[in-house]
Amino acid sequence: MSARRTRTFLWIVGILIVLAVVAGLLGVQTARRSFPQADGTLEVAGLEHPVEVFRDGMGVPSIYAQTQHDLFFAQGFVQAQDRFWQMDVSRHIGAGRLAEMFGEGQVDTDLFLRTLGWARVAQQEWDAMDADLKEVLEAYAQGVNAYLAQRSGSALSLEYAVLGVINAGYEPEPWSPIHSITWGKVMAWDLGGNMTSEIALSILDRELPADVVALLYPPYPENHPIITEPSGDVARAVQSPVVPEDALPLLASLGSRIERTSGLLGEGLEGIGSNNWVIAGTRTTTGGPLLANDMHLGIQMPSVWYEMGLHCRPVSEACPLDVVGFTFPGVPAVVVGHNGAIAWGVTNGGPDVQDLYIEKLNPENPNQYEVNGQWVDMILVDEAIQVAGGDPVPLTVRYTRHGPIISDSYGPLKDVVEPTATPFRQRTALELPERYALALRWTALEPGRIIHALTALNRASDYESFRAALCDWTVPSQNFVYADLRGNIAYQYTGRIPIRASGDGRRPVPGWTDVYEWTGDIPCDAMPAAFNPEAGYVATANHAVVGADYRYPMPNEWDYGYRGARIVEMITAKPMLSVEDLQAIHADDYHAMGPIFVPLLTANEGWVTPNQAVAAGMLIGWDYQNRMDSAPAAVFNAFWRHLLLQLYANMGVPADYFPDQDRSFAVMEAMVGSDGWDCAPWCDGPGTPGIADRDAFLRLALAEAVLELESSLGKDPARWTWGALHTATFRNSTLGESGIAPIEALFNRGPYAAAGGSSIVNATGWDYAEGYELVSLPSERMIVNLANLPASLMVHTTGQSGHAYHPNYTDMIDAWRLIEYRPMVWTREQAESQAVGRLTLTP
Repeated sequence: MSARRTRTFLWIVGILIVLAVVAGLLGVQTARRSFPQADGTLEVAGLEHPVEVFRDGMGVPSIYAQTQHDLFFAQGFVQAQDRFWQMDVSRHIGAGRLAEMFGEGQVDTDLFLRTLGWARVAQQEWDAMDADLKEVLEAYAQGVNAYLAQRSGSALSLEYAVLGVINAGYEPEPWSPIHSITWGKVMAWDLGGNMTSEIALSILDRELPADVVALLYPPYPENHPIITEPSGDVARAVQSPVVPEDALPLLASLGSRIERTSGLLGEGLEGIGSNNWVIAGTRTTTGGPLLANDMHLGIQMPSVWYEMGLHCRPVSEACPLDVVGFTFPGVPAVVVGHNGAIAWGVTNGGPDVQDLYIEKLNPENPNQYEVNGQWVDMILVDEAIQVAGGDPVPLTVRYTRHGPIISDSYGPLKDVVEPTATPFRQRTALELPERYALALRWTALEPGRIIHALTALNRASDYESFRAALCDWTVPSQNFVYADLRGNIAYQYTGRIPIRASGDGRRPVPGWTDVYEWTGDIPCDAMPAAFNPEAGYVATANHAVVGADYRYPMPNEWDYGYRGARIVEMITAKPMLSVEDLQAIHADDYHAMGPIFVPLLTANEGWVTPNQAVAAGMLIGWDYQNRMDSAPAAVFNAFWRHLLLQLYANMGVPADYFPDQDRSFAVMEAMVGSDGWDCAPWCDGPGTPGIADRDAFLRLALAEAVLELESSLGKDPARWTWGALHTATFRNSTLGESGIAPIEALFNRGPYAAAGGSSIVNATGWDYAEGYELVSLPSERMIVNLANLPASLMVHTTGQSGHAYHPNYTDMIDAWRLIEYRPMVWTREQAESQAVGRLTLTP
């Protein structure tokens, strides 16, 4: 079916659905069929003993079980009650099987995901897994499948009613432990890659002068913090070889295809990252440590997180879990939270654990590649993409010693010329073309032990067992902060970090030589760490982990430290901090570029229209906070957007490779001289023809901003607020992105006004090339009070329920955007007193 016919068909489906909703045959009534039973008694085959499930008013369950088997069984059952559609889609993403659900439109995505081979790696991890951990995953899967045995079709979720119209034959298969393992690979992709950066640098090397590329990738600011050092320099990158010019079309094609796929997976979005910090009891008003965390991920519906408590009763060696926090639907155990002894939070560590290798292929046999002057056979794996309503699509995945050939997923390979010392344009026809392909080496494509680490972390009782658990945390690399009931605080960097024979991993490298091979990993006991640091706190925000003196090379994709610097500033501004102070840090909307540009704008003259003068006047006295109701924040961010678009256009940066806002902060600071910021020598250019100087350049950016504000919010400046521009729309990642408004209306919610912004502590990321709408956000917020665990706080973005129209589908949105919290239910007394649902699962 053609794309046009498919869209027409889906519009017809959408109209039918609207009619059905109006007729009362779908919508709320159908959705209610999928709402879970939360009260009474429910007989479930596979349990060993009765299990109690207390749900509070926000739908957060506290599960009490007598055995570890029953606890993980019940976790799988309860998560399936609330989020099975999300779990089903997640496992199809991880396995590269979306076309089975959604048809031919997902074939290209499946080709890429199947080439990566996450499910193949998950199977290898399962085969090597300890028997006791297999029991955990099997118990969880049994719980999910027990729920599937009781429900089907629209009784599972409203989405299946819609899917049944376009794919009537689809039925969810039983849950498998492999599905849980594979989801970890998806999150590693979301958080752990620099492949797109390698491609971008290679393209920019060709398009721009070296000094411009250097300005677009400035060094880490000297005045910004380093997590493990009070001060010091960050190691500078070692120059990698320049990619052969003739291989660049292949890289560009690969980059554009990855960008389209990443829209589904969340990788590469503006603002992906996190904040966390931990304060020693000597610096808190509670007398015990305080630990805070907020993880920044792509905006979606429902939330990526699911809150719950997992409690063995009694706690014993055979059933040791007593833990609460945030979980991933589809994965057993708690990812972030606290147990009865310790608490932990994470941010992305940002190491470079992906390398693109340019493989030289045998012209006479494309399934052979060169290694040190010898042709070596690739490993070939045959796959078939099953397509709903269509024929299977065959795929052969080719593996080199580095990993899968990922350029095969994007059409025929380009014929390119072997790199020589002769510039491409001066070569003769006698220099015969070679064929190249791109292979990906990535730590997540090699078996790891992340599930071992996660379950051991849930059981950890002190700093030593915490660190031991994290030695198995291979991907994605994370910054862990730690606190315990004994008053200790700590920091631990985790992940498998490769050591390269040479090069810095920033650009694709030749794969036909051993010069750029990985020679090992940084040992676990050498990973950056801190225990009870003298400063009395640790803060991480994806910024620099180690300085130049660290004993191992650490190629990285670290943030430039603007959020980190602001968090440290707020922590050190007071000798003692309260829970309310940590909430204020979560809520901080400070824009670090305000102090650079506002004085230049307010001192500027020559405004052409009254609203331009009004806009400049609004900035006088602004506190640089991006609050929802702030008019100056609306003016400044609109100005900032047009400033970046003007400047990068004048510099000749291809639009697809504009720096994100975090890097743009550093670029702008690097352009500050003795007379303040200056656009020279790029004041005049394609984006601002005829502009002679800095002041005129800034006036034009503000004039464009005012035109945009007048067009989108009206000509009355009294209506200009940041929240009116900067909004959050929570979209179902599949049917909610269909392009069919009636279908999307069933599942999507918004827009909602939001505060914050990119590279701001309240990190509500937006893409300045596209507009002001949120693309990423703090997906959860947590404050653990180690002096009084029942007083700990948490919230996430949308709600516990994945069922459209359920009361818990959207009931956390306002609390999330207003930086409010709910109790982190810990004790049995709390669970019972706050329960609005009491369900007993019986064998």
